Amino acid sequence: MLRAHAVEQVRAAEAELLARLPEGALMQRAAAGLAYAVLDFLGSAYGRRVLLLVGSGDNGGDALYAGATLARRGVQVEAWLLSSSAHEGGVAALRGAGGRIGRPAPGAFDVVVDGIVGIGGRPGLRPDAVAALAHVAGTPVVAVDTPSGVDVDTGEISGPHVSADVTVTFGTHKVCHLVDPAAQACGAIHLVDIGLTLPEPPVEALQAADVAALLPRPSLDAQKYARGVVGVRAGSATYTGAALLSVSGAACGLAGMVRYDGAPEAAAMVRAAHPEVVGPGRVQAWVVGSGSDDGAEDALRRSVADGVPLVVDADALAHAGLARGRPAVLTPHAGELARMLGVERADVEARWLDHARLAARQYDAVVLLKGRHTVIARPDGHARVTTAGTPWLATAGAGDVLGGLIGALLAAGLTPYDAASVGSWLHGAAATLAARRGPIVASDVARSLPALLGALATP
Repeated sequence: MLRAHAVEQVRAAEAELLARLPEGALMQRAAAGLAYAVLDFLGSAYGRRVLLLVGSGDNGGDALYAGATLARRGVQVEAWLLSSSAHEGGVAALRGAGGRIGRPAPGAFDVVVDGIVGIGGRPGLRPDAVAALAHVAGTPVVAVDTPSGVDVDTGEISGPHVSADVTVTFGTHKVCHLVDPAAQACGAIHLVDIGLTLPEPPVEALQAADVAALLPRPSLDAQKYARGVVGVRAGSATYTGAALLSVSGAACGLAGMVRYDGAPEAAAMVRAAHPEVVGPGRVQAWVVGSGSDDGAEDALRRSVADGVPLVVDADALAHAGLARGRPAVLTPHAGELARMLGVERADVEARWLDHARLAARQYDAVVLLKGRHTVIARPDGHARVTTAGTPWLATAGAGDVLGGLIGALLAAGLTPYDAASVGSWLHGAAATLAARRGPIVASDVARSLPALLGALATP
């Protein structure tokens, strides 16, 4: 599990560790990790030219001590101090190693190290920092801990900020490394272990091993009903394809049976593609709303009346209040969530985590907010972020497949939070697998699920 902690948690863990270490030892650990990450990014040391942009916090000290290590390895290191209170020991160490302090001399740099603002800094940047970044525009950037100017605890961006190619972080990931829009400013994340002991995080990201551990597997004496029956109420005379795609996600093999109870116009198409799918009957979970058009409210009412877990998608989201307090997963994209909350889409896209949590509280359900980094939030505020996926997944019908997949996981016995998290990860990973052959459509994602699931289920 990839864990992302809040600044307050990190500060407390650092204070506990500092009490047991010699003075300066923690910063030296961080600086050593930073230096070797920069060397790895450069590919070689001798003759390379690196500029440190240094503020007043510990991140500036990390950058200076890392610069000293780089200078001793043959890198030409210059530090541009953006504060009169830059770390004195770090300045002395860089000078002692042959580094240069002052406004940079003319010429191109191979990399800029962003040590402007620490994790406790406020969002945005002062004009002098903006001017310094403009001076080296176009040069690759390695950020220290987090890109300066982003909101570390929310992933929000307000005002100027650094956009890094690589972010070297210490002890744990921070929320901004996972949550957009700030996550887009982080580039690749390189984690340096500095020995912190941390509590449970507010945000997590499942990894392949976590997904494999959560996958439902049939027992030796399993039969189809015991493995779970998922029902799909999707599609309409206008959107018959949505029914087929929803069923394709549900019929991934994770549940023992799939029932289709939707538009008659879509039923023949569904059964031609999936002869194993049967008609209406008792289920352990319903998937409702994809392409349901004007029939979405009635389909959701009938599904709620069955008292089983629900996936509420697409057209049914306009009636999501009917599922309030039920074991349910709501699966909006940013525009749909904006309508559900009565806000502008731009507001949702500026504050992904905050709006997903808000919707989860208001609807008393798990909310899966679809995006580049999908956010899954519980009503109690806990959240997971899905980092698996590919830009090719931005294609019509992909959400229909996702809804069916989550429904299968619900029917197989996973909680709504785990079903949404596992389903989202599988969806992204299957799309990535399919995209190895080129651009994809939604049905390619469904077709890639069996191979992916087989690889994960193999010991």
